[in-house]
Amino acid sequence: MRAFARLAAFASLMCIGAALLVAQQLPSLVTPEEILGGLPADGSRWLTFGGDYSNRRYSPLTQITPDNVSKLAPQWTFQTGVLGNFETTSLFRDNVLYVTGPQNVAWAIDARTGRQIWRYRRELPSNLTACCGLVNRGFAMLGDKLYMATLDAHLIALDAKTGSVMWDATLGDYKVGYSSTIAPLAVKDKVIVGVAGGEYGIRGYIEAFDAQTGNRAWRFYTIPGPGEPGNDTWAGDSWKIGGASVWVTGAYDPQQNLLMYGIGNPGPDYYSESRKGDNLYSNSLVALDADTGELRWHYQFTPGDVHDWDATEVPILADLIIGGQPRKVVMFANRNGFYYTLDRTTGKPIVAKPFVKTTWATEIGADGRPVLLPGNIPTEEGSVTCPDLTGGTNFWQPSFDPATQNFFVNAREVCMTYYSWKPEYEPGQRYTGGAGQRLQSEPAFGALRAIDPATGERKWEFKYITPSTAGLMTTAAGLIFSGDAEGNLLALNSRTGQLLWHYQMGATMHGTSPVTYMVDGRQYLLVPAGATLTAWALPQ
Repeated sequence: MRAFARLAAFASLMCIGAALLVAQQLPSLVTPEEILGGLPADGSRWLTFGGDYSNRRYSPLTQITPDNVSKLAPQWTFQTGVLGNFETTSLFRDNVLYVTGPQNVAWAIDARTGRQIWRYRRELPSNLTACCGLVNRGFAMLGDKLYMATLDAHLIALDAKTGSVMWDATLGDYKVGYSSTIAPLAVKDKVIVGVAGGEYGIRGYIEAFDAQTGNRAWRFYTIPGPGEPGNDTWAGDSWKIGGASVWVTGAYDPQQNLLMYGIGNPGPDYYSESRKGDNLYSNSLVALDADTGELRWHYQFTPGDVHDWDATEVPILADLIIGGQPRKVVMFANRNGFYYTLDRTTGKPIVAKPFVKTTWATEIGADGRPVLLPGNIPTEEGSVTCPDLTGGTNFWQPSFDPATQNFFVNAREVCMTYYSWKPEYEPGQRYTGGAGQRLQSEPAFGALRAIDPATGERKWEFKYITPSTAGLMTTAAGLIFSGDAEGNLLALNSRTGQLLWHYQMGATMHGTSPVTYMVDGRQYLLVPAGATLTAWALPQ
């Protein structure tokens, strides 16, 4: 009996110990206030796509510096085993990384060791129509849930502890071209998401869902319907299949309770005869009330676009002194080749200046519209325009350093011959009405450029032989991390542009950037390249 009692007592202690261990490992609930706090000085979390609601991708961590960055050493590597490339931003909390990958596979990973904690894989239909890669750009996180958009146009909530599905909401019908690759944004009690599929003649929209239940709270159509302001900017019934998709995460201004999202191009991409007009709200930045989805203001960068210059770039928010006056601004490097600083209370341009070679417009006029140059409308014979359809930049992430007041962007200097022809719309089929061929007579190159958002002037640049599609991250130590098209991870001095260190990763950081965090007193740099995650740190 004594032996049995001792065994029972031991078993009881083991159960209590296991329960305590589990309790220590289970993450506490992520609160809206925690997300609102952004990136903390202790490096204990990275909870949103852009690091904070302003999308600055600026970390306060300073353990890795310009003096010691060359000593970085890999700590672990995680191979996904999934075909396709990362375009994700990893989230971090309670020493766990939450990562989405291609084909809607996702993981929870131990941030110390790279050990997989759980894996989720969505069963996708075989007849997907998703354009431009079977990718995903990341989770949102709130409470005990993770939120992921899917290639078959759903929004799903996963249990952060187990990866099991807690609810599943339909965004659209993938059979007629709807999909979703965007990283959702959790704001208060809602999850914000957008639909892709502009190349297939969809009608775009942004939606908000109740974070707990998955019930739709509101929907904002990026193409106004009959009787709504802006519908008259679309000829005839072209608004029904006009594209204007939403596939890059926006910013949130909590002071004004405003969401700001960049909207995609109108369709068909290169042939405008069937959709004559400005085609609102394509190629625009829209500001929406976060509670209701009501439009507060918009600014259209490229009215009636015929070059596939989506405004699906990442907006960055800041408070700046411009002309001696404090201004609340949103900064935006656009695919059309112009850099903009807009007043984020009104949407009016403060600064608008080319940051790459542009041959389609000379400037942005006093009315906010581009001053066009002749000879840049695509034809069957072809017309040459700069930049090319990939643009002066694209969906890869810029960054902003509040200490130096510099806006950083990976820019492209590429021109193209654009062609157009009349397409026939067929549900679920590509609906672009043209194509492009990059100009061979002029060398293409890229550059990481530091821009003064108060003037649009270039502060410095670091040139690439081949245009880079890597996102950026800056730190309070004076570093900026990027990648080149040859597969090198780069660390530069963010104040001067001097290259400090590089390492061949074996794959490019296409459309993704590093994040950084602290574990056990060490600063880690997490780099997605190809289908591999690598964590770096200084030697102990």
